[in-house]
Amino acid sequence: MPPREAVNYFGAGPAPLPTPVLEAASKALLNYEDMGIGIAEMSHRSPQANQILADTKAALATLLDIPDDYDILFTQSGGSGQFSAVVFHMVSIWVERARQSMEKQWANDDTMKNASEHERTQALKSIINTTMKLNYLVTGSWSLKASQEAARLIGQEHVSIASDSRTLRDGKFGGIAQESDWHLRHPVSTGVLPELRTPALTWMCDNETVDGVEFPAFPKTLEANDGDAMVVADMSSNFLSRKVDVRKYAVIFGGAQKNIGTTGITIIILRKSLLPPQAQMASPTLLRQLGLPVGPIVLDWPTIAKNNSLYNTLPILDVWIAGQVMQRLVNTYGDKKIVGQEEISNQKAGALYGALDAYPQIYNVVPDKSVRSRMNICLRIKGGDADAEKKFLAGAEERLLLGLKGHRSVGGIRISNYNAVSVQGVEKLVKYLNDFASG
Repeated sequence: MPPREAVNYFGAGPAPLPTPVLEAASKALLNYEDMGIGIAEMSHRSPQANQILADTKAALATLLDIPDDYDILFTQSGGSGQFSAVVFHMVSIWVERARQSMEKQWANDDTMKNASEHERTQALKSIINTTMKLNYLVTGSWSLKASQEAARLIGQEHVSIASDSRTLRDGKFGGIAQESDWHLRHPVSTGVLPELRTPALTWMCDNETVDGVEFPAFPKTLEANDGDAMVVADMSSNFLSRKVDVRKYAVIFGGAQKNIGTTGITIIILRKSLLPPQAQMASPTLLRQLGLPVGPIVLDWPTIAKNNSLYNTLPILDVWIAGQVMQRLVNTYGDKKIVGQEEISNQKAGALYGALDAYPQIYNVVPDKSVRSRMNICLRIKGGDADAEKKFLAGAEERLLLGLKGHRSVGGIRISNYNAVSVQGVEKLVKYLNDFASG
């Protein structure tokens, strides 16, 4: 059996973690801070657990320069759970805004002023049915799944696919359309008040893990909306790999099992203005009357925030591991913060793409060059030759370069270049890429 230091793992998630963090975790599992019990055994409501939460939040806020008017939540259910939670929350806010706006308008309408509660509800339902939109930028498998979940919950009529990258490549992902070709929905129906002419949200997956596509920067079109777009970003697989201007987003979320930690927690960064008391939300009774879903309590952001992420039993070990990974980045890069890691990530990605591009007759990088992911490098060998790809994977395993098989839905090869993948590991893989192509 090879020692850990001899293996280089490029799997897409669960992904490698820094060895020093795992060594510290092994000790914490047995005896955390000389308590005589392990970290996985202690109460999630203990002073120690609360300190772990505070330290992890502080490290993340430092790395990303998270403003004070944003909150950080920890929850379970993975990134996929947030496909639902985001819809529950953002729709509830939009519906309550619609209700209040229409009530003001109806105050000057003699007919509606004397209308019954049922009549008002039906009138509100009509407005919502014709006006409420959720924009989705479908750039890969995960944003597609998110849009499908939204349609399942609230109906396809409310989900606007502002862009579908499959139209660029004969039904396959691998690109991002020019922003001028996006069709973001901003309802302007006659009689609709100005405050209702914004979408409930605009969804983007910053990095598509399966398809190897990453937004090179924040879209200028969404920036021009001056926050009205309510941008929600799934950053599960490029979290903490580059500098992010948090203020441009209403919500950022990601599962921890890529760059941050172990499977078990999801991290959410959101504007405090989206939480009570600043944000008012439609009541469950009203949502049911309108035919809209009411989300489970464990996905309810106000409940999670009010309880400091401890409404139910949070896996504190997973939070602690994430915090240790973050604190290592803080200690390593100092004043550079996350820009220090961004430089390393870009260096590794550049070396890998350089080796692949040097042998176009052997390696075909799947995504368009303008949107290549720095985190998940997807390629085919000899145009997708099955025998050649099997040979490549077998040779890689002989050199203890593991986890290179592509996602089952697309096949091929996928090199995941997460933060814990060392420069030395990438150099070994680059050598193998050169040797395989030359052999």
